[in-house]
Amino acid sequence: MSRRASTALPVIALLAALIALLAYGVTSRQPDRAVDEALADGERQPAPSLTLPRLGGGGSGSLSDYRGEVVVLNYWASWCDPCREESPLLQRWHRRIASRGGTVLGVDTLDVLSDAQAFIRETGLTYPMLRDRDGGTQSKFGVVGYPETIVLDRRGRIAALRRGPVDDEFLTQTVSPLLEERS
Repeated sequence: MSRRASTALPVIALLAALIALLAYGVTSRQPDRAVDEALADGERQPAPSLTLPRLGGGGSGSLSDYRGEVVVLNYWASWCDPCREESPLLQRWHRRIASRGGTVLGVDTLDVLSDAQAFIRETGLTYPMLRDRDGGTQSKFGVVGYPETIVLDRRGRIAALRRGPVDDEFLTQTVSPLLEERS
C-alpha cells in the first residue's frame, strides 16, 4: 500500500465517524412530536402530569388542580416579543371562559423571576401562573419555542396545540367547543 493510501484511510474513517456522530446528534435532538401526531390522528392523549412552583410564591400548582376545567396552557417568557403581543388576547379569553369552567394557565420558562413578574404587571395578567425556571417540563409537551399553547379538555386530555402565538380564531375554534362538552 502506498504512503498516500495509508494516510487517506484513517482520515476517511475519521470523517465517516464525525458524520455519523453529527447525524446521531441531529436526529436525537429532534423535538418530541407525539402530541402533534396524536392530534393529527384525531386522538386526545392525556396530558402529562405537571407540578411547578406558582410564579410569585404561594406553593406549587398542578394541572390536576384544574381537572374538570378547559385549560389553555401557555408556555411563555418575558423576553419573547410574540408572547408579549399575544398576552392581552389570553387575558381577554381568561375573563371570557372563567365563568364557563375554563382557565388560561401560564407557564413562565427559562426566565429571570423579576423580569417575569414585571411582564405580568406591565401586561395586567390575572390568570394563574407557574414557573418552570429551567425548562424541565417542556419536553413533556414537546415545547420547542415560545410561545406555545396546549389546550386541554375537561378530562385533562390534549385537544389542540399551537406552536407560535395564538389568535382569536384558534381560541374560538378550539376552546369554545370544549366548553360545551361534558366531562
